[in-house]
Amino acid sequence: MTQIYYTYIHKDNHSRLLKQSLPDLPKAYQEKIRSYRRWQDAQLSLLGRLLLKYGIKQINENIDPNKLRFNGTLKPYFESSTLEFNISHSGNLVVCAISDHCEIGIDVENIRPIEISDFKSQMTQKEWLSIMDSIDPTASFFQYWTQKEAVLKAHGSGMSTPLKSFENINCQTRVNDTNFFLREIKLDQEYTCHLAFNEKMDFELLGPFFVDSSDLN
Repeated sequence: MTQIYYTYIHKDNHSRLLKQSLPDLPKAYQEKIRSYRRWQDAQLSLLGRLLLKYGIKQINENIDPNKLRFNGTLKPYFESSTLEFNISHSGNLVVCAISDHCEIGIDVENIRPIEISDFKSQMTQKEWLSIMDSIDPTASFFQYWTQKEAVLKAHGSGMSTPLKSFENINCQTRVNDTNFFLREIKLDQEYTCHLAFNEKMDFELLGPFFVDSSDLN
């Protein structure tokens, strides 16, 4: 089973959130949170960690959520555990996916006005034509973008694999001899979100959680 948790940031609760949650996290991570100049960036990162911690607790995995490790491409993992997870945030929304049986990647983006032509080189010819022929090219672009980002996160190669090197067709793609499936996760009409995974599976969407309550404790 794969579980997906999400929540929103709120400025009014920021000080209380830092006071209640930050002391339980590693010192190095506390310093990282305090180094952010924008409260939004600090809270997005912190809530991602809290969603992960909460999800591990629900799965009943014997894992210390503070003992994160990173591989050569900076993909986070836990030693001595097959649990897979991925965190993404954009705008005011944070999402965390956790799976106990397959590689996963998740990406969320706030649908907003951008110069999509700047990203033409990141799309295959078919993908770009599909974007340009759509009723809403901006929304279509973010659909493809979150799909590709989710796949790279699941694959674990990061940006060392060019986005243009693989093509998403009918919610499936292939990267370096590995097949991936894609599923749109509907969280909010102002956002687009996709989950990538290398084995067909079921998932459960949980949330939104609220930072001004005991939901994430």
